[in-house]
Amino acid sequence: VDKTAQRMSVSVDGVEQYTWPVSTGTSGYATPTGAFTPVRLARMHYSREWDNAPMPHSIFFTPDGHAIHGSLATGRLGMPASHGCVRLSPAHASTLFDLVQAAGPDRTRIEVTGVEPIGTGLAGGYGAGGNFRGLTNFDPMAAGIMADGRGTRQGPELRRRP
Repeated sequence: VDKTAQRMSVSVDGVEQYTWPVSTGTSGYATPTGAFTPVRLARMHYSREWDNAPMPHSIFFTPDGHAIHGSLATGRLGMPASHGCVRLSPAHASTLFDLVQAAGPDRTRIEVTGVEPIGTGLAGGYGAGGNFRGLTNFDPMAAGIMADGRGTRQGPELRRRP
């Protein structure tokens, strides 16, 4: 799982078989990085922590309850959106679950790398990919408390020259 790219690559016997978009943790809910082995598999799990949210084809990889699982929020895949789990489309989660079950958890390695993309929690809470122009082009002398109310800078010494 690459948190920076918001993608998961699945290899079988060292050969990449699949690459899928995922959603990892949003601001304040980081998905842990590192190398893990599945702790538990659950074909259907309901989160006791998050309003009984369905987590189909869950592959738990930390004792704290972080899992790779299916999610119906497929429009959010490719950007941070979870409370720390790794979300997949239901079909991809089913495929991965079957692969892990067939190989066995002890022969499965889960690697989580990278960082959550910049802007996580901004753009309406949908993570990276929003319009952040206002954050980088803000000029307090033209639009902030130092402006004269007309959107121009105060005083001749502060006016921009073409």
